[in-house]
Amino acid sequence: MASIHERVPWHQGEDVMQRTMRVPDQGNPTNPFLSPYGARLIQSSPLLALGTLDDTGRPWTTLLGGEAGFARPLAQSIVGIRTLVDPVHDPVISSLLGRKPQDNSVDPSTKHHAVSALAIHLATRDRYKLAGKLVAGDLDQWAKDSDGGQVPPTEAQMVIKIERSLGNCPKYLNKKQIIPAVPEPALVSSTLPLPAEVIHLLAKADLFFITSSYDGSSMSTNHRGGPPGFVRVMQNDRSSTTLIYPEYSGNRLYQTLGNLWVAPKAGIVIPDFDNGNVLYLTGSTEIVIGKDAAALLPRSNLAVKVHVEEARLVQAGLAFRAQQGEASPYNPPVRFLVTERAGNDPPTVTNQTVYARLIGKEILAPSIGRFRFRVSAADTGRLWAPGQYVALAFDEELGVGYSHMRDDDPLSLNDDLVRTFTVSSPRRGGLPEDEFEITIRSVGKVTHSLFRQNIRAGLEIPIKGFAGTFSIKQPDDEVVPFVAGGIGITPLLAHLPELDLKRTKLFWTINVRDIGLVVDTFDRCPQLAGSTTLYVSGAADAAVRGQELQSMPSLVRYGAQVFHRRMEASDVQGERDLSMTWYICAGSRLRQALLSWLSAQNVVYEDFDY
Repeated sequence: MASIHERVPWHQGEDVMQRTMRVPDQGNPTNPFLSPYGARLIQSSPLLALGTLDDTGRPWTTLLGGEAGFARPLAQSIVGIRTLVDPVHDPVISSLLGRKPQDNSVDPSTKHHAVSALAIHLATRDRYKLAGKLVAGDLDQWAKDSDGGQVPPTEAQMVIKIERSLGNCPKYLNKKQIIPAVPEPALVSSTLPLPAEVIHLLAKADLFFITSSYDGSSMSTNHRGGPPGFVRVMQNDRSSTTLIYPEYSGNRLYQTLGNLWVAPKAGIVIPDFDNGNVLYLTGSTEIVIGKDAAALLPRSNLAVKVHVEEARLVQAGLAFRAQQGEASPYNPPVRFLVTERAGNDPPTVTNQTVYARLIGKEILAPSIGRFRFRVSAADTGRLWAPGQYVALAFDEELGVGYSHMRDDDPLSLNDDLVRTFTVSSPRRGGLPEDEFEITIRSVGKVTHSLFRQNIRAGLEIPIKGFAGTFSIKQPDDEVVPFVAGGIGITPLLAHLPELDLKRTKLFWTINVRDIGLVVDTFDRCPQLAGSTTLYVSGAADAAVRGQELQSMPSLVRYGAQVFHRRMEASDVQGERDLSMTWYICAGSRLRQALLSWLSAQNVVYEDFDY
């Protein structure tokens, strides 16, 4: 006989968040019971994140388990848990089961503990949300707190009545193979600001679990994942400890954020899968939306700040370890704080929407082109300086709207389609003041679209702003050494009219396929060739067209020194006496090598890994 269940309504906070984020009206998919699928997943999952409120109403989260079967359904919407725990330092176990022997057995008529949980199987990227009440619980012994010393292994048994459940998608779940272990908990730190061990854990963490509450009786526990370091430390001193993380594109139910809108408090647990250490945090929260989010975490539309009020780092407090597996294909790159990026100062913008109209295109090499834009506002020609980048927003042109999952292009879910390109044209000499050029490589959806663009179509792209502080300084009678990797020549191009090229030394490494960029650069500025040493790779590639090879002799005629090999340490180390200050614009691998080769020099580099 079929059962009829009343639909779970949205609460006030969920309604507000969905309206704020412009989500179309939708029903709440939450089940008012434990579904058969959820029951199966609980039994097969080796981990369960469990959340509750302490006696003062603060949320906390813990992570239990180690192997499948430690949690299992006992009856319809009744789940039993039996696992090793830390009864002393774990704030959830302490709140639910108490630390005194007489409090080990829970009487639901007096405790009324609301709980929430997330059954999660990281190896298969499955997870299932649960919420309900603790109806019974027990510890097998009383472990005394020996002034922060190790706590002997203690087994907990709990029975939870499930009142709500919901399956979640596999996005942002980084695969891990869970291995059971015996916890040997010892308190490392419980003070603020956060110590170095915690900062190290945050830097490598690729997930955490968060618990929130709507009204003290309705709770939610869920997972947040991303690349290692996706949680950033905004402030950590005696006055405040504040973390921030981006909210990536999800199912748009906004259950966690809806709770935080009503009751801005969260409990977070961050496990260290390598050694079993665990960090428990609780604090107040602040939801940051739109431009306010982007002003803190560039390229974010939604973020959450956590003002930490209490933190506990416990050594070997977990009953498992893990072997790292495949990262989620949906993970976007780490979004660094504005304050963390040298040269990533807030873009210069006007109080009106400014557009860049594409008016010119030249293909210089098979995958390199130069694009000229005219700025729509007459006074914005003064907004950029040599070495700065322009941020262009392609969402209006290329955005395809919301999708929950997009397996054919998973990274696009969190792609705001804002791209930053170094302005390669000088401020003076050649172009009108309201025009600028970018010289770019075709490497993705946005740049591919520019290469295909017909100039007559009149493409106009909103300008988010100009920013960056990469500036080449040339003191009197001093040489400026500049190392460029391929397209990394662009900041130097913007500075050329301001430099004495006789006192400029360019070391340029380039693939033979990109020789057209070199030829164009020397055609535009013949004086630069005499100051250039080229390192050309890829000439032996049979796929290289004859046109690129035919251009090679002309490079020598320009006056450049040419080597048919990759750059080596001796090439720059033998020239270290040129100057104490060297400038670099190159990809991460070459940049790291150069920083090692020039360790005694003051190296100024343009970081275009954003």
